[in-house]
Amino acid sequence: MDDFHASQPIFVQIRQRLIEMILRKRVGEGEALPSVRQIAGELSVNPLTITKAFEALVEIGVVEKRRGLGMFVTEGAREKLLAHEREKFLTDDWPRIAAQIRALELDLPSLLTPEPRHQDTQK
Repeated sequence: MDDFHASQPIFVQIRQRLIEMILRKRVGEGEALPSVRQIAGELSVNPLTITKAFEALVEIGVVEKRRGLGMFVTEGAREKLLAHEREKFLTDDWPRIAAQIRALELDLPSLLTPEPRHQDTQK
């Protein structure tokens, strides 16, 4: 799980993993998230990096810190994250993807119908 890529800061990648945990309902609303120390140990990452990822989620209101208890998913967090992630996708990712689709002259049927992958015919 500690396969980080250089294109984004590690705390952003960890934040995204936490977001996916909430969106996929691995952690429900009102439930505790894994502790900073637990995540830092599993990922071999500085605890301050994990704290920064949590703080980003606190800022958008989907995680709250309960003194002495840890970080918890707030009520309504999944819906808030869905709205947030959809908006981010439509404003940040989709324009780039749409431009690439146009540049490659792809059409809707080819995008919706997966083509068979190239199979090596050598035996």
